[in-house]
This record gives sequence, C-alpha cells and structure tokens, in this order.
Amino acid sequence: MRVLFVCTANKLRSPTAEDLFKGFGGFDVVSAGTAADAPRPLTKELVASAGLIFPMEPHHRERIRKKYKQRPTDDRIVTLHIPDEYERGEPALVELLKSKVEPRLAAIRESG
Repeated sequence: MRVLFVCTANKLRSPTAEDLFKGFGGFDVVSAGTAADAPRPLTKELVASAGLIFPMEPHHRERIRKKYKQRPTDDRIVTLHIPDEYERGEPALVELLKSKVEPRLAAIRESG
C-alpha cells in the first residue's frame, strides 16, 4: 500500500515523515506539498495511487477532499494536526510523527 504524507511546501514536515517511515512494514511511502512550487507537488496521480493519506493540517485534508475525486475513502485520510512550526528532522517532530502514525500503520500491517 502506498502511504502519502502531505504538507504545504514539502520541505519540512512531510519529507521528515517520508524519511521516517520509508521501508516501515513494507509500505511504499512518499510525500508531497500542496504548493505549486513544492519540490514534489501534490498531483491527482499521487492522490489516486495512495491507499492512505496523512495530511499535516485540516486545510490540507480539505484541499485533497475538494480537488481530487480519485482518492481513498475519507476514513483513509487521517489528519495529523501537526502545525508548521518544526524544522526538517527535528526530534520533537519525529516523536510526534511516531506517536500519531506508527500505531495506524502497525494496525494496517497486522490486519492485512
């Protein structure tokens, strides 16, 4: 299953999550940003290919829900509520991501 992490610029939060969970439990992990100038902009192909999407904030979730028709069901879009106040790889961000994402991925891996 492809797991997609989404933030605005794809420079701090979502790349940290991608780095952290790449190779976790056999998931295909990628990240993208909602901004047009993001290093990896969010596209309909990325959204359509994801079985699970973790937007960092509610406004990212709403953008995905409104803009992309081909997306996982709403129960597969899990907002993390992580504000844009962390640097890439910052230990506090890593711990927050682990506490919010790891249990969800572990449950999917165990059930599947």
